[in-house]
Amino acid sequence: MGTYTAAAAALLALAAASAPAMAAGPQRDGAGEMATRFAETRGGTLPPVGFVTFCGHYPKDCSASGHRSALPMRMPVRRWQQAAEVNRLVNAKVAPVSDQELYGQNEYWAYATDAGDCEDYALLKKRMLEGLGFPRSALLITVVRDEKNDGHAVLMLRTQQGDFILDNRRDEIRHWSELDYTYLKRQSEADPREWVSLGGGQDTAEIVAGGIATR
Repeated sequence: MGTYTAAAAALLALAAASAPAMAAGPQRDGAGEMATRFAETRGGTLPPVGFVTFCGHYPKDCSASGHRSALPMRMPVRRWQQAAEVNRLVNAKVAPVSDQELYGQNEYWAYATDAGDCEDYALLKKRMLEGLGFPRSALLITVVRDEKNDGHAVLMLRTQQGDFILDNRRDEIRHWSELDYTYLKRQSEADPREWVSLGGGQDTAEIVAGGIATR
């Protein structure tokens, strides 16, 4: 576990001990079941260009878990607390800065430190949650089109209660269907190097390159 992840784990332990219990994780407004618990996948697709480069730099972080048929994660209260605190902590720590400003490139995926683009937030949250024992198969980088039709990246948390989104634009974790996003593609839960289409429109690698908004 890296220094930053270890420090975050200690902070999260304190936060979880003092935070009020969450009865069953994020709640939907109104009664009844979620209309669609899981985002529908529609077969394999190309990964984003920035992700391919990222995996060249961090091959171990893109390796498969070895479980080809990964099930959604069971989420007791403390896990929801940890996920919520990681989302809030990273959003507070990292300043939104474009890849062009930070790296002089239109698209460059890396772990955020004190500044980064939307995919950098998602990568850091994924690393921190893995450090806290969340399975890699439940933490899926996801590419969407936002309300302005701009490219954006978030972290999808795949749980037995459905698919939830950790976003640098909000501190609360939301069910995927509650957000006004068009879902394009995400990592496969079976192998993080593979990507699957979510059927949200044109599906090319170039759709992401240079098109992910910061905030």
